[in-house]
Amino acid sequence: MDDLAMVQCPYCYEPIELYVDPETQGSYVEDCAICCRPWRVFVSRDEDGRLEVQVCRDQ
Repeated sequence: MDDLAMVQCPYCYEPIELYVDPETQGSYVEDCAICCRPWRVFVSRDEDGRLEVQVCRDQ
């Protein structure tokens, strides 16, 4: 199953629907689709497999 998460860009504050591959866990860098500035994306899943995504500014 594909996972989608709603996040807010930490730069431009636009809400963005972010696709997260079901096998992804940990962190990675991705650019905002609106302002093109880099995010650090943190992906985790709870015991039931529910997706949790947080984004912050990356340098």
